[in-house]
Amino acid sequence: MGLGTDARDESGAGDADDPGGSLDDLLEYVESSLSFATSSYNRAYLDRRVSARIRRRRVDDYDGYLSLLRDDEDEQEALLNALSVNVTSFFRNPEVWEGIREVLAELSGARQVRVWSAACSDGREAYSVAMLSLDDDRIDADRVEILGTDIKPEILRAARKGEYHASETNDLEAQLEPLADSDRYVSRTDETFRVTDEVQDLVSFRKHDLVQEEPPRTFDLVVCRNLLISINTDENRASFETLGCGVTSGGYLTVGMTETRPGAARDRYEPVEKRLRIYRDAADDGGGRGR
Repeated sequence: MGLGTDARDESGAGDADDPGGSLDDLLEYVESSLSFATSSYNRAYLDRRVSARIRRRRVDDYDGYLSLLRDDEDEQEALLNALSVNVTSFFRNPEVWEGIREVLAELSGARQVRVWSAACSDGREAYSVAMLSLDDDRIDADRVEILGTDIKPEILRAARKGEYHASETNDLEAQLEPLADSDRYVSRTDETFRVTDEVQDLVSFRKHDLVQEEPPRTFDLVVCRNLLISINTDENRASFETLGCGVTSGGYLTVGMTETRPGAARDRYEPVEKRLRIYRDAADDGGGRGR
């Protein structure tokens, strides 16, 4: 039936004549009965995640999978987990973190620094900020306060534990290379590793829906990497506005390396490191520092 997305555009052209049923019906069920806002997400992204579950459960088509979904609470949970964006690692794109390091060093030299890791998944991004703050002598970690938020309570429970299975992490040593002394921040066994209490003490977590809710407060640095690419254009713009409302005047915003500022935001956010997608709120200074 062609569950792949190659022949489909984001408006859904390509599945209307599918004899295996309608993706629309399935997504409507997920939104109305499972309370997951599918209408906020990029259609091609949703189809990829749904199709992966269909293959996993060895079901023939959308209709067959919808029938299964209605009766199987375990599969409902599995699909919701699959639809949420959880791809994460420590110090993803290390060159970006070198830019974040410089931002933290600048900010912490002058005042208390509030950092928001939005759509933080299992906490590795938020903990990366904490490790970097502790590892660099130019950054005053006592002045750094980090909040990680995500929409999923179960992923936040994992984040608060700060414990990860080795089987779920590719090459931990390589991920922690930006640190001078990674053993100070991560304790390890053969099967698991755990971020230390020193790291966890800098980070708190709470539930937050980036698409539907206002920001928790304002922050000096907002980090939200690789969420915006997965949601549709309207919700992308709305989410960026939420992130922007969370940036204090003169603060910084970092998004994924494949993501860009919506056109309406380009006057407000000047690139500090354009290639790395690190921007500064320039609303008050009327000038650019981009390079």
